[in-house]
Amino acid sequence: MKQGILTINAGSSSIKFALFPLAHPISPDAEVSGQIDGIGTNATKMVAKDKAGQKIADQAIAGENVSHDQAFDALLKWFQATQSDWQIVAAGHRVVHGGDLYSQPTIVDAQVLEHLTGFIPLAPLHEPHNVAGIRALQALLPTVPQVACFDTAFHRSQPDVAQAFGLPRALTAEGIKRYGFHGLSYEFIARALPQHSHRAHGRVVVAHLGNGASMAAMVNRKCVATTLGFSTIDGLLMGTRCGNLDPGVILHLMETKGLSVKDMTKLLYKESGLLGVSGISQDMRTLLASDKPEAQEAVDLFCYRIARELGSLAAASGGIDARVFTGGIGEHAAEVRRRVCLLSEWLGISLNPEANAQHDIVISAGNSSVDVLVIPTNEEWMMAHHAQTLLTL
Repeated sequence: MKQGILTINAGSSSIKFALFPLAHPISPDAEVSGQIDGIGTNATKMVAKDKAGQKIADQAIAGENVSHDQAFDALLKWFQATQSDWQIVAAGHRVVHGGDLYSQPTIVDAQVLEHLTGFIPLAPLHEPHNVAGIRALQALLPTVPQVACFDTAFHRSQPDVAQAFGLPRALTAEGIKRYGFHGLSYEFIARALPQHSHRAHGRVVVAHLGNGASMAAMVNRKCVATTLGFSTIDGLLMGTRCGNLDPGVILHLMETKGLSVKDMTKLLYKESGLLGVSGISQDMRTLLASDKPEAQEAVDLFCYRIARELGSLAAASGGIDARVFTGGIGEHAAEVRRRVCLLSEWLGISLNPEANAQHDIVISAGNSSVDVLVIPTNEEWMMAHHAQTLLTL
């Protein structure tokens, strides 16, 4: 029987999964990957594809208000029925928040699970679902070891000054500080960089651009600053999240419009960003294809915020030697990369238009003093690698 490592990314209404064959080293390509959408509704659906990209599952999951437990149960039953020659020997979970305790992935035991539950107030929109995923798999696969891989861990190398807010010390002691997220993506890029640039160990700024977006500055492949802070709405403009915002705006809206915390959460997380600014869509592809001025304004603001934060991160790292684009938008939207690089020419960035249009790995011109690269991220592989390493499989 073939052995594999299952990776899980459990969100509020979806579960992304992948199965990696156990090998040394682990292949970057999953044997099976897919997603369950619509958890908590009456329209829950699972889609999966094989290594070649062929669809091997497209089915509804029966039930009303399907829970995470029911979704995992359906997933494992599907695995047993269609992938019966595979044995799951470990599971790696993406966990959004590791607080101050975890700067590395860790094997989940009762104490770790207790800690993760304690982090829920730090990430109430994400952590509960990460914990629910772990508990569900523990019940269904009680003998299979599980590994928690933290999105905050990569950023624990930031100096204290980069993590601090200008708030009373007592609040800082309670954990109110800048943590940073998308850490698994940045960790993968840090590992891949030496293959593509001789400046990999220098001052590198990476942009993870997708529906969620952030940037991080690295020196010697260690994080020194990042745009996301205590929550996942800081920094860059995102699909539906506002990014950097004067806190006075929040106070003003709550006072003058009578908005509750729940109302503000919906506004900042679900109704802002590209969707809110354009009034059209959160999808960058739709906005780039639109001739409406509102779409153009949203794209302009998205690119402006990236270029402005690039200057900030270059200051934090003492300059810039390389610039990396990753994530769905970063890897596929050549026009966004072009605009950002044009706004950043003052840093010595010069783009090769043909290489950019072709989505080459190296897209900087020969005379650019900064390497500009497009490197696809692979957070799922990162989780599988951590599980294999920790469990010495």
